[in-house]
Amino acid sequence: MNFIRQQFYNLNFCSFRTLQAGLFVFLMTFQTTEAQEWKPLFNGKNLDGWTPKIRGYDLGENFGDTFRVEDGLLKVRYDAYDQFNERFGHLFYEREYSHYRLRVTYRFVDEQSKGGPGWAYRNSGVMVHGESPKTMAKGQDFPASIEVQLLGGNGTSERTTSNLCTPGTNVVMEDALVKRHCSNSKSKTYHGDQWVTAEIEVRGNQVIKHILDGEVVLSYEQPQLDIRDGHAKELAEKLGTHQLSGGSISVQSESHPIDFKSIEIMELEKE
Repeated sequence: MNFIRQQFYNLNFCSFRTLQAGLFVFLMTFQTTEAQEWKPLFNGKNLDGWTPKIRGYDLGENFGDTFRVEDGLLKVRYDAYDQFNERFGHLFYEREYSHYRLRVTYRFVDEQSKGGPGWAYRNSGVMVHGESPKTMAKGQDFPASIEVQLLGGNGTSERTTSNLCTPGTNVVMEDALVKRHCSNSKSKTYHGDQWVTAEIEVRGNQVIKHILDGEVVLSYEQPQLDIRDGHAKELAEKLGTHQLSGGSISVQSESHPIDFKSIEIMELEKE
């Protein structure tokens, strides 16, 4: 009888430990999922949490309602511009980030603003690891940052998107410091007004990946300020290093109308 009791006790104890272990795994998985879920930066209703900085205007002045929310979309428009006059703009999110995945769904629409540069046709961008808009001069065109360049096709020619441009910055590719301003991805061309979803995986100073349709189309490492640039050099001196491990996130106004359906972020754990 004692033997039977002991066996029953052992069975219950083992079942309890198994249940306890299973519950621990479930809670850890739940916490990880909670920490790594997609969260909207754009709420689809207004520009809460975002601040415009347009060249030639004070921080916070949204000239001509350039950045606006209509029909649940974040729209960039230029109907108040007689001429574009190099009034490049950026809409900054209120927080800075270092390790994350960013997902934006966008489309180019309508015609380019009068006076917009030829290279800016169906051209916009998402800036990551950027400087604070508070450190930008009133006449500054672009923040020191890493730009994930968004481009649309003209209906005939090939034109990659999710390229890289580096205002005031450099990166490392294949163990070599890259000082050229722009580098093309290996993406296909997206013509017309179709919606495109671009993802950016950012892991501090380690690696940044541009992703389209689940495929990495461009990857590089060690984003850093370009100390050949006077303003970037000042930022590096204040930061105490020219290496970039985090920074602001912003979207551009570069003279061609663009819609953003969603802007979402998933924060990642530091490795």
